[in-house]
Amino acid sequence: MTYTFEGETGNGSWRDGTFGYAAVPDEQTVDYLTRILNARVYDVAIETSLTPAPLLSARVRGRVLIKREDEQPVFSFKLRGAYNKMAHLPPAQLKRGVVAASSGNHAQGVALSAQRLGTRASIVMPKTTPSIKVDAVRARGATVVLHGESYSDAYEHAVALARRRRLAFIHPYDDPDVIAGQGTIGMEILRQWQGPLDAIFVAVGGGGLIAGIGSYVKAVRPEVKVIAVQPADSAAMTRSLEAGRRVMLDTVGLFADGVAVRQVGEETFRLCQQVVDDTILVTTDEICAAIKDVYADCRSLLEPAGAVSVAGLKKYAERHRAQGRTYVAVACGSNMNFDRLRFVAERAMVGEHREAVLAVTLPERPGSFRRFCELLGPRSVTEFNYRYAGPGDAHVFVGVEVADRSEIRKVIHDFRAGGMKALDLTDNELAKLHTRHLVGGHAVGAAGERIFRFDFPERPGALARFLAALRSDWNISLFHYRNHGSDVGRVLVGLQIPKGDERFLAPFLDGLARQGYSSVEETANPAYRLFLGR
Repeated sequence: MTYTFEGETGNGSWRDGTFGYAAVPDEQTVDYLTRILNARVYDVAIETSLTPAPLLSARVRGRVLIKREDEQPVFSFKLRGAYNKMAHLPPAQLKRGVVAASSGNHAQGVALSAQRLGTRASIVMPKTTPSIKVDAVRARGATVVLHGESYSDAYEHAVALARRRRLAFIHPYDDPDVIAGQGTIGMEILRQWQGPLDAIFVAVGGGGLIAGIGSYVKAVRPEVKVIAVQPADSAAMTRSLEAGRRVMLDTVGLFADGVAVRQVGEETFRLCQQVVDDTILVTTDEICAAIKDVYADCRSLLEPAGAVSVAGLKKYAERHRAQGRTYVAVACGSNMNFDRLRFVAERAMVGEHREAVLAVTLPERPGSFRRFCELLGPRSVTEFNYRYAGPGDAHVFVGVEVADRSEIRKVIHDFRAGGMKALDLTDNELAKLHTRHLVGGHAVGAAGERIFRFDFPERPGALARFLAALRSDWNISLFHYRNHGSDVGRVLVGLQIPKGDERFLAPFLDGLARQGYSSVEETANPAYRLFLGR
């Protein structure tokens, strides 16, 4: 496929991270347009919604539309390409059966397509594939072959199996019929939205989805930009476009496993050189924030790969600061592993710059926590971790709700102006993944420590009021709090009560209880004695 750039004919050019394009497609483009227009996908796939996203639209000061491929019977776009490929096989070949390698959405697409077309499908999956995905493929009538520890192992075995048994191999992305099947998404977008359209954002793994969408869009409305979005740790297409050749990555990140590809396809790369206008790289935190955004607008829980395009759209809009634009993001799948939800929820606020993670150093003396609260002001605390470590300074790990990155800088300035050292850990992976869960241990010198677990209604300002109610003449030796999104806030507190003050403890706890802070003493709890006590 070639295009005319400003009077010159070539194979595409990479200039300052952006591909040039023009509206003069050659015969090969028309061939892909014809393939897409004649693709057989609707025997099994549906035309998915193009859903307005009002909250995202307000954030980017324009119009955001979400192409809802999570609505497909297998909750992913992969069904389109798989079925189109299989429907175009010669009858004798189709009768013999098909084979594919996949640990996720492509496997389910091939399995359902085989079921509808009345043929046998063998899916080679790595031995490490979660049982829920294996069971989903078997439930659609396919034979699952578990082989190897990685997708590469499964792929090689599937290709060998296809040769040995003379079966058709259904590639997940590097096949013209698969690309054409995915291209029907572009056809639907332009039919469903005929008004001004500035850009379409597409998550990229092997490149089949964006190659298909881009081929159709550039043939019909070449002024619409096609933007490739990839996780920063799985940027095979971005690196390849920059280098002008297919690049093999040494490793890929597996959080967005649906787009975790070490090397893009030959045909998809060739097409992307012609139809991709720009690329955007996004972080894990930004993907988590995008999952939350789509849930807020559509009540759909996307898988990480499915939200990559939305993360890219947000980043592109912030970078260009243009108002009144119309953007489409292709939500390509919603096969979310349930055990990832906790991680997504925890990282989403950081990804949308709504939470700051800080290390604050304050003097280890009574009244320091009250002063800490005064400097923090009315901001909501999302997390508070502290453990007594000696008579010197106290180091507090704290999460704070903020409006944007500029407020993070203001919070740090306020602490420093108040005589407390503060360090921004918001982008520190060690802090976010591990340190926040390890603040604690046995306290040397915490003589007479008593441990109390408090429950209270979780509402804005509740933690600050609790901190303000603590006696300033009693030393706090341990403090742990994390907002988990439930209706009840939970705090674990260690108190060193001076001799002679024990008689004040019961009235103090009763007073807190009247304010809604009920408590249970846990000093004798074996979990405390083994891991936190002296």
